[in-house]
Amino acid sequence: MKEVGVGILGFGTVGAGVAQGLLEHRAVMAERLGVDIVLRKIADLDITTDRGVSVPEGTLTTDAASVVSDDGIGIVVETIGGTGIAKKLVLDAIAAKKCVVTANKKLLAEHGREIFDAASANGVDIYFGASVGGGIPIIRVLREGLAGNEINTIHGILNGTCNYILTRMENEGKPFDEILKDAQKLGYAEANPSLDIDGFDTAHKACILAALAYGFQPTLEQVQVEGIRNLSGDDVKYAADFGYRIKLLACVARDGGEVEVGVHPTLVPFSHMLANVNGVFNAAMVNGDMSDYTMYYGRGAGREPTASTVVADIGDIARNLAHGETRYKRAVPTYGEGKVKLRAAGDITSRFYLRFMLADRPGVFGTVATALGKHGVSISAASQKSCGEGNAPVPVVVLTHSSRTADLEAALAEIKASGAVSEDPVRLRML
Repeated sequence: MKEVGVGILGFGTVGAGVAQGLLEHRAVMAERLGVDIVLRKIADLDITTDRGVSVPEGTLTTDAASVVSDDGIGIVVETIGGTGIAKKLVLDAIAAKKCVVTANKKLLAEHGREIFDAASANGVDIYFGASVGGGIPIIRVLREGLAGNEINTIHGILNGTCNYILTRMENEGKPFDEILKDAQKLGYAEANPSLDIDGFDTAHKACILAALAYGFQPTLEQVQVEGIRNLSGDDVKYAADFGYRIKLLACVARDGGEVEVGVHPTLVPFSHMLANVNGVFNAAMVNGDMSDYTMYYGRGAGREPTASTVVADIGDIARNLAHGETRYKRAVPTYGEGKVKLRAAGDITSRFYLRFMLADRPGVFGTVATALGKHGVSISAASQKSCGEGNAPVPVVVLTHSSRTADLEAALAEIKASGAVSEDPVRLRML
Protein backbone atom coordinates (compact mmCIF):
# COMPACT_ATOMS: atom_id res chain seq x y z
CA MET A 1 0.00 0.00 0.00
CA LYS A 2 1.30 3.45 -0.90
CA GLU A 3 2.22 5.86 1.88
CA VAL A 4 1.56 9.60 1.95
CA GLY A 5 3.36 11.70 4.56
CA VAL A 6 1.65 14.53 6.43
CA GLY A 7 3.14 17.49 8.29
CA ILE A 8 1.14 19.74 10.60
CA LEU A 9 1.96 23.42 11.14
CA GLY A 10 0.59 24.44 14.52
CA PHE A 11 -0.10 22.21 17.52
CA GLY A 12 -2.90 24.11 19.20
CA THR A 13 -6.50 23.00 19.64
CA VAL A 14 -7.18 22.07 16.01
CA GLY A 15 -3.67 20.83 15.24
CA ALA A 16 -3.77 18.47 18.22
CA GLY A 17 -7.17 17.21 17.14
CA VAL A 18 -5.90 16.52 13.63
CA ALA A 19 -2.87 14.65 14.97
CA GLN A 20 -5.07 12.55 17.22
CA GLY A 21 -7.44 11.73 14.36
CA LEU A 22 -4.64 10.69 12.01
CA LEU A 23 -2.94 8.53 14.62
CA GLU A 24 -6.03 6.85 16.07
CA HIS A 25 -7.78 6.26 12.74
CA ARG A 26 -4.76 5.41 10.59
CA ALA A 27 -5.72 1.77 10.08
CA VAL A 28 -9.38 2.33 9.27
CA MET A 29 -8.55 5.21 6.90
CA ALA A 30 -6.09 2.96 5.08
CA GLU A 31 -8.83 0.37 4.62
CA ARG A 32 -11.32 2.95 3.39
CA LEU A 33 -9.00 4.98 1.16
CA GLY A 34 -6.44 2.45 -0.02
CA VAL A 35 -3.53 4.61 1.11
CA ASP A 36 -1.52 4.70 4.34
CA ILE A 37 -1.46 8.23 5.77
CA VAL A 38 1.63 8.71 7.95
CA LEU A 39 2.02 11.66 10.33
CA ARG A 40 5.68 12.59 9.97
CA LYS A 41 6.14 16.01 11.60
CA ILE A 42 4.35 18.59 13.74
CA ALA A 43 5.81 22.09 14.05
CA ASP A 44 5.00 24.52 16.85
CA LEU A 45 6.91 27.07 18.90
CA ASP A 46 5.80 25.23 22.04
CA ILE A 47 6.49 21.50 21.90
CA THR A 48 6.59 20.88 25.65
CA THR A 49 3.00 21.56 26.75
CA ASP A 50 0.87 18.42 27.01
CA ARG A 51 -1.92 18.46 24.39
CA GLY A 52 -3.40 15.15 25.44
CA VAL A 53 -2.05 13.43 22.33
CA SER A 54 0.74 10.86 22.34
CA VAL A 55 2.81 11.38 19.19
CA PRO A 56 5.76 9.24 18.01
CA GLU A 57 9.19 10.31 19.22
CA GLY A 58 10.88 12.74 16.85
CA THR A 59 7.60 14.01 15.39
CA LEU A 60 7.62 17.39 17.16
CA THR A 61 9.83 20.25 15.98
CA THR A 62 10.03 24.01 16.40
CA ASP A 63 11.29 24.39 12.82
CA ALA A 64 8.27 24.99 10.59
CA ALA A 65 10.46 25.30 7.50
CA SER A 66 11.63 21.73 7.98
CA VAL A 67 8.06 20.52 7.53
CA VAL A 68 7.66 22.43 4.27
CA SER A 69 10.99 21.19 2.88
CA ASP A 70 10.69 17.53 3.95
CA ASP A 71 10.68 15.31 0.85
CA GLY A 72 8.78 12.66 2.79
CA ILE A 73 5.81 14.97 3.31
CA GLY A 74 3.26 15.34 0.53
CA ILE A 75 0.52 17.15 2.47
CA VAL A 76 1.08 20.19 4.69
CA VAL A 77 -1.72 21.02 7.13
CA GLU A 78 -1.86 24.64 8.30
CA THR A 79 -3.59 25.15 11.67
CA ILE A 80 -1.69 28.25 12.82
CA GLY A 81 -4.40 30.75 11.91
CA GLY A 82 -4.18 34.39 10.91
CA THR A 83 -2.57 35.86 7.82
CA GLY A 84 1.06 36.41 8.87
CA ILE A 85 3.39 33.44 9.07
CA ALA A 86 0.53 31.15 8.06
CA LYS A 87 0.33 32.78 4.62
CA LYS A 88 4.09 32.55 4.08
CA LEU A 89 4.23 28.89 5.05
CA VAL A 90 1.24 27.97 2.90
CA LEU A 91 2.78 29.67 -0.14
CA ASP A 92 6.16 28.08 0.61
CA ALA A 93 4.52 24.65 0.80
CA ILE A 94 2.74 25.20 -2.50
CA ALA A 95 5.99 26.36 -4.13
CA ALA A 96 7.60 23.15 -2.85
CA LYS A 97 4.87 21.17 -4.67
CA LYS A 98 3.12 20.16 -1.45
CA CYS A 99 -0.64 19.88 -1.28
CA VAL A 100 -2.20 21.97 1.48
CA VAL A 101 -5.10 21.61 3.89
CA THR A 102 -6.20 24.63 5.92
CA ALA A 103 -9.13 25.70 8.09
CA ASN A 104 -8.04 29.35 7.96
CA LYS A 105 -11.05 31.35 6.72
CA LYS A 106 -9.36 34.72 7.30
CA LEU A 107 -6.39 33.69 5.17
CA LEU A 108 -8.60 32.46 2.33
CA ALA A 109 -11.04 35.38 2.46
CA GLU A 110 -8.27 37.97 2.32
CA HIS A 111 -5.62 36.19 0.21
CA GLY A 112 -7.54 33.41 -1.50
CA ARG A 113 -6.89 34.58 -5.06
CA GLU A 114 -3.12 34.57 -4.56
CA ILE A 115 -3.13 31.19 -2.82
CA PHE A 116 -5.47 29.47 -5.27
CA ASP A 117 -3.53 30.89 -8.24
CA ALA A 118 -0.29 29.55 -6.76
CA ALA A 119 -1.80 26.10 -6.15
CA SER A 120 -3.12 25.96 -9.70
CA ALA A 121 0.21 27.08 -11.17
CA ASN A 122 2.07 24.41 -9.18
CA GLY A 123 -0.42 21.64 -9.89
CA VAL A 124 -1.23 20.89 -6.26
CA ASP A 125 -4.47 20.51 -4.33
CA ILE A 126 -5.58 22.91 -1.62
CA TYR A 127 -8.52 21.81 0.53
CA PHE A 128 -10.28 24.01 3.07
CA GLY A 129 -13.41 22.17 4.16
CA ALA A 130 -13.18 23.25 7.80
CA SER A 131 -12.84 26.96 6.98
CA VAL A 132 -16.64 27.35 6.99
CA GLY A 133 -18.84 25.54 9.46
CA GLY A 134 -16.18 23.47 11.24
CA GLY A 135 -17.61 19.96 11.26
CA ILE A 136 -20.36 20.78 8.74
CA PRO A 137 -19.43 19.64 5.20
CA ILE A 138 -20.83 22.74 3.46
CA ILE A 139 -17.64 23.30 1.42
CA ARG A 140 -17.73 19.72 0.15
CA VAL A 141 -21.44 20.10 -0.64
CA LEU A 142 -20.83 23.14 -2.85
CA ARG A 143 -17.74 21.66 -4.54
CA GLU A 144 -19.21 18.22 -5.14
CA GLY A 145 -22.71 17.41 -3.92
CA LEU A 146 -24.41 20.39 -5.58
CA ALA A 147 -21.92 20.87 -8.43
CA GLY A 148 -24.71 20.28 -10.95
CA ASN A 149 -26.89 23.05 -9.52
CA GLU A 150 -27.14 26.74 -10.07
CA ILE A 151 -27.08 28.08 -6.51
CA ASN A 152 -29.87 30.55 -5.82
CA THR A 153 -29.33 31.28 -2.14
CA ILE A 154 -27.21 30.30 0.83
CA HIS A 155 -28.29 31.35 4.31
CA GLY A 156 -26.08 30.33 7.20
CA ILE A 157 -25.66 30.58 10.95
CA LEU A 158 -21.89 30.37 10.87
CA ASN A 159 -20.69 31.79 14.18
CA GLY A 160 -21.31 29.78 17.33
CA THR A 161 -20.40 32.66 19.66
CA CYS A 162 -23.14 34.90 18.26
CA ASN A 163 -25.68 32.10 18.13
CA TYR A 164 -24.97 31.20 21.76
CA ILE A 165 -25.47 34.82 22.84
CA LEU A 166 -28.69 35.26 20.85
CA THR A 167 -30.12 31.98 22.14
CA ARG A 168 -29.56 32.99 25.76
CA MET A 169 -30.84 36.53 25.20
CA GLU A 170 -34.14 35.06 24.05
CA ASN A 171 -34.39 32.24 26.59
CA GLU A 172 -33.24 34.16 29.67
CA GLY A 173 -34.05 37.77 28.86
CA LYS A 174 -30.57 38.85 29.96
CA PRO A 175 -28.73 41.76 28.29
CA PHE A 176 -26.08 41.24 25.62
CA ASP A 177 -23.12 42.41 27.74
CA GLU A 178 -23.90 40.03 30.61
CA ILE A 179 -24.19 36.99 28.34
CA LEU A 180 -21.02 37.93 26.45
CA LYS A 181 -19.08 37.88 29.73
CA ASP A 182 -20.51 34.44 30.51
CA ALA A 183 -19.54 33.23 27.02
CA GLN A 184 -15.97 34.43 27.59
CA LYS A 185 -15.77 32.59 30.93
CA LEU A 186 -17.03 29.40 29.28
CA GLY A 187 -14.58 29.68 26.38
CA TYR A 188 -17.27 30.31 23.76
CA ALA A 189 -16.03 33.87 23.12
CA GLU A 190 -12.53 35.29 22.78
CA ALA A 191 -11.11 37.84 25.22
CA ASN A 192 -11.42 40.28 22.30
CA PRO A 193 -14.72 39.16 20.73
CA SER A 194 -14.90 41.84 18.02
CA LEU A 195 -14.25 39.51 15.09
CA ASP A 196 -17.23 37.40 16.15
CA ILE A 197 -19.82 39.83 17.49
CA ASP A 198 -19.21 42.50 14.83
CA GLY A 199 -19.88 39.95 12.09
CA PHE A 200 -16.46 39.77 10.43
CA ASP A 201 -15.81 36.10 11.19
CA THR A 202 -19.08 35.30 9.43
CA ALA A 203 -18.17 37.69 6.61
CA HIS A 204 -14.91 35.82 5.95
CA LYS A 205 -16.95 32.64 5.58
CA ALA A 206 -19.51 34.36 3.33
CA CYS A 207 -16.69 35.38 0.96
CA ILE A 208 -15.60 31.74 0.64
CA LEU A 209 -19.16 30.53 0.03
CA ALA A 210 -19.70 33.20 -2.64
CA ALA A 211 -16.52 32.13 -4.41
CA LEU A 212 -17.67 28.51 -4.56
CA ALA A 213 -21.26 29.32 -5.48
CA TYR A 214 -20.69 31.97 -8.13
CA GLY A 215 -17.10 31.67 -9.35
CA PHE A 216 -15.82 35.01 -8.09
CA GLN A 217 -14.31 36.05 -4.79
CA PRO A 218 -15.55 39.27 -3.22
CA THR A 219 -13.24 41.19 -0.93
CA LEU A 220 -14.21 41.74 2.68
CA GLU A 221 -14.70 45.42 1.88
CA GLN A 222 -17.42 44.49 -0.60
CA VAL A 223 -19.45 42.55 1.97
CA GLN A 224 -22.21 44.32 3.87
CA VAL A 225 -21.50 43.49 7.51
CA GLU A 226 -23.69 44.12 10.55
CA GLY A 227 -22.99 42.45 13.89
CA ILE A 228 -24.97 41.94 17.08
CA ARG A 229 -23.03 44.22 19.45
CA ASN A 230 -25.82 46.82 19.62
CA LEU A 231 -28.76 44.42 19.60
CA SER A 232 -31.27 45.19 22.33
CA GLY A 233 -33.02 42.60 24.45
CA ASP A 234 -36.22 44.52 23.74
CA ASP A 235 -35.90 43.74 20.04
CA VAL A 236 -35.27 40.06 20.77
CA LYS A 237 -38.49 40.03 22.83
CA TYR A 238 -40.56 42.05 20.35
CA ALA A 239 -39.42 39.83 17.48
CA ALA A 240 -40.58 36.79 19.46
CA ASP A 241 -43.95 38.47 20.04
CA PHE A 242 -44.40 38.49 16.25
CA GLY A 243 -43.25 34.85 15.91
CA TYR A 244 -39.63 35.48 14.90
CA ARG A 245 -36.22 34.64 16.32
CA ILE A 246 -33.18 36.85 15.64
CA LYS A 247 -30.16 35.07 14.13
CA LEU A 248 -26.93 36.44 12.70
CA LEU A 249 -27.18 35.20 9.12
CA ALA A 250 -24.71 35.09 6.29
CA CYS A 251 -26.62 35.72 3.09
CA VAL A 252 -25.19 34.78 -0.30
CA ALA A 253 -27.81 35.13 -3.01
CA ARG A 254 -28.16 35.56 -6.75
CA ASP A 255 -30.83 37.57 -8.53
CA GLY A 256 -30.34 37.55 -12.28
CA GLY A 257 -26.81 38.71 -13.03
CA GLU A 258 -26.28 40.29 -9.62
CA VAL A 259 -25.12 38.73 -6.37
CA GLU A 260 -25.66 39.83 -2.79
CA VAL A 261 -23.13 38.95 -0.10
CA GLY A 262 -23.89 40.15 3.42
CA VAL A 263 -24.03 39.44 7.13
CA HIS A 264 -26.98 40.75 9.14
CA PRO A 265 -28.96 40.13 12.33
CA THR A 266 -32.13 38.77 10.77
CA LEU A 267 -35.62 37.91 11.98
CA VAL A 268 -36.30 34.26 11.11
CA PRO A 269 -39.82 32.78 11.51
CA PHE A 270 -40.19 30.23 14.31
CA SER A 271 -41.33 27.70 11.68
CA HIS A 272 -38.09 27.99 9.69
CA MET A 273 -35.44 25.33 10.35
CA LEU A 274 -32.71 27.93 10.83
CA ALA A 275 -34.72 29.50 13.67
CA ASN A 276 -34.33 26.26 15.61
CA VAL A 277 -30.52 26.14 15.47
CA ASN A 278 -29.55 27.07 19.01
CA GLY A 279 -26.52 27.52 21.23
CA VAL A 280 -23.09 27.04 19.68
CA PHE A 281 -24.41 25.00 16.76
CA ASN A 282 -24.09 26.15 13.14
CA ALA A 283 -26.21 25.46 10.07
CA ALA A 284 -26.33 26.35 6.39
CA MET A 285 -29.35 26.16 4.10
CA VAL A 286 -28.74 26.06 0.35
CA ASN A 287 -31.29 26.49 -2.42
CA GLY A 288 -30.24 25.02 -5.78
CA ASP A 289 -32.22 25.09 -9.00
CA MET A 290 -32.45 21.27 -9.06
CA SER A 291 -31.93 20.26 -5.44
CA ASP A 292 -34.39 22.80 -3.98
CA TYR A 293 -33.63 23.41 -0.29
CA THR A 294 -31.07 21.34 1.60
CA MET A 295 -29.74 22.02 5.09
CA TYR A 296 -26.52 21.10 6.90
CA TYR A 297 -26.30 21.25 10.70
CA GLY A 298 -23.68 20.55 13.32
CA ARG A 299 -20.95 21.92 15.52
CA GLY A 300 -19.24 24.79 13.79
CA ALA A 301 -16.11 24.92 15.92
CA GLY A 302 -14.13 23.00 18.50
CA ARG A 303 -11.27 20.53 18.42
CA GLU A 304 -13.01 17.36 17.27
CA PRO A 305 -15.57 18.76 14.78
CA THR A 306 -13.00 20.93 12.99
CA ALA A 307 -10.36 18.19 13.04
CA SER A 308 -12.89 15.74 11.59
CA THR A 309 -13.26 17.87 8.46
CA VAL A 310 -9.51 18.55 8.20
CA VAL A 311 -8.76 14.82 8.41
CA ALA A 312 -11.37 14.13 5.72
CA ASP A 313 -9.62 16.66 3.45
CA ILE A 314 -6.28 14.98 4.14
CA GLY A 315 -7.82 11.66 3.17
CA ASP A 316 -9.11 13.02 -0.14
CA ILE A 317 -5.74 14.48 -1.09
CA ALA A 318 -3.88 11.34 0.00
CA ARG A 319 -6.10 9.25 -2.25
CA ASN A 320 -5.44 11.66 -5.12
CA LEU A 321 -1.68 11.49 -4.58
CA ALA A 322 -1.71 7.71 -4.32
CA HIS A 323 -3.29 7.56 -7.77
CA GLY A 324 -0.98 10.19 -9.24
CA GLU A 325 -3.61 12.84 -9.82
CA THR A 326 -5.02 16.07 -8.45
CA ARG A 327 -8.76 16.26 -8.51
CA TYR A 328 -9.23 19.93 -9.35
CA LYS A 329 -7.59 22.21 -11.85
CA ARG A 330 -8.37 25.00 -9.41
CA ALA A 331 -9.69 24.83 -5.85
CA VAL A 332 -12.13 27.69 -6.41
CA PRO A 333 -13.71 28.38 -9.82
CA THR A 334 -13.18 31.73 -11.53
CA TYR A 335 -15.88 31.64 -14.21
CA GLY A 336 -17.68 34.56 -12.56
CA GLU A 337 -14.69 36.92 -12.39
CA GLY A 338 -15.49 40.04 -14.39
CA LYS A 339 -19.02 38.79 -15.10
CA VAL A 340 -20.78 38.68 -11.75
CA LYS A 341 -21.86 42.06 -10.45
CA LEU A 342 -22.36 42.72 -6.76
CA ARG A 343 -25.73 44.24 -6.07
CA ALA A 344 -25.54 47.75 -4.64
CA ALA A 345 -26.61 47.89 -0.99
CA GLY A 346 -29.44 50.29 -1.74
CA ASP A 347 -30.91 48.01 -4.40
CA ILE A 348 -31.26 44.98 -2.12
CA THR A 349 -34.85 44.19 -1.23
CA SER A 350 -36.07 42.64 2.01
CA ARG A 351 -38.84 42.74 4.54
CA PHE A 352 -37.82 44.80 7.55
CA TYR A 353 -38.45 45.01 11.28
CA LEU A 354 -38.48 48.62 12.47
CA ARG A 355 -38.67 49.93 16.04
CA PHE A 356 -39.42 53.58 16.65
CA MET A 357 -39.31 55.39 19.97
CA LEU A 358 -42.11 57.82 19.24
CA ALA A 359 -42.95 61.04 20.99
CA ASP A 360 -46.19 60.57 22.95
CA ARG A 361 -48.40 63.03 21.14
CA PRO A 362 -51.35 62.81 18.72
CA GLY A 363 -50.62 62.13 15.06
CA VAL A 364 -47.01 61.09 15.50
CA PHE A 365 -47.52 57.58 14.11
CA GLY A 366 -49.25 59.17 11.14
CA THR A 367 -46.01 61.02 10.42
CA VAL A 368 -44.16 57.69 10.37
CA ALA A 369 -46.72 55.94 8.18
CA THR A 370 -46.86 58.85 5.75
CA ALA A 371 -43.08 58.95 5.35
CA LEU A 372 -42.90 55.20 4.78
CA GLY A 373 -45.71 55.32 2.22
CA LYS A 374 -44.19 58.31 0.44
CA HIS A 375 -41.08 56.24 -0.27
CA GLY A 376 -42.92 53.10 -1.30
CA VAL A 377 -42.47 51.16 1.96
CA SER A 378 -45.66 49.26 2.78
CA ILE A 379 -46.57 48.29 6.36
CA SER A 380 -47.66 44.69 6.96
CA ALA A 381 -48.08 44.89 10.76
CA ALA A 382 -47.61 47.38 13.59
CA SER A 383 -47.77 47.22 17.37
CA GLN A 384 -47.35 49.67 20.22
CA LYS A 385 -45.35 47.72 22.78
CA SER A 386 -46.08 49.78 25.92
CA CYS A 387 -47.61 53.01 27.10
CA GLY A 388 -45.25 55.80 27.93
CA GLU A 389 -45.30 57.26 31.44
CA GLY A 390 -45.80 60.97 31.39
CA ASN A 391 -44.00 62.27 28.31
CA ALA A 392 -41.77 59.19 27.93
CA PRO A 393 -41.27 57.95 24.35
CA VAL A 394 -43.41 54.99 23.28
CA PRO A 395 -41.88 51.96 21.49
CA VAL A 396 -43.74 51.10 18.30
CA VAL A 397 -42.72 48.14 16.13
CA VAL A 398 -43.48 48.02 12.41
CA LEU A 399 -43.02 45.08 10.04
CA THR A 400 -42.83 45.97 6.36
CA HIS A 401 -43.53 44.19 3.13
CA SER A 402 -40.54 43.62 0.85
CA SER A 403 -38.92 46.98 0.21
CA ARG A 404 -35.88 48.40 -1.49
CA THR A 405 -33.22 49.28 1.08
CA ALA A 406 -32.54 52.73 -0.38
CA ASP A 407 -36.24 53.59 -0.22
CA LEU A 408 -36.43 52.53 3.41
CA GLU A 409 -33.33 54.54 4.32
CA ALA A 410 -34.84 57.63 2.68
CA ALA A 411 -38.02 57.17 4.69
CA LEU A 412 -36.11 56.70 7.95
CA ALA A 413 -34.07 59.84 7.29
CA GLU A 414 -37.29 61.80 6.79
CA ILE A 415 -38.78 60.36 10.00
CA LYS A 416 -35.69 61.30 12.01
CA ALA A 417 -35.74 64.83 10.59
CA SER A 418 -39.43 65.24 11.53
CA GLY A 419 -38.78 65.08 15.27
CA ALA A 420 -41.21 62.19 15.64
CA VAL A 421 -38.59 59.90 17.20
CA SER A 422 -36.43 60.36 20.29
CA GLU A 423 -33.60 58.13 19.02
CA ASP A 424 -32.48 56.50 15.79
CA PRO A 425 -34.93 53.83 14.61
CA VAL A 426 -33.85 50.19 14.78
CA ARG A 427 -33.80 48.42 11.41
CA LEU A 428 -33.40 44.65 11.08
CA ARG A 429 -33.86 42.44 8.06
CA MET A 430 -36.42 39.65 7.91
CA LEU A 431 -36.08 36.29 6.18
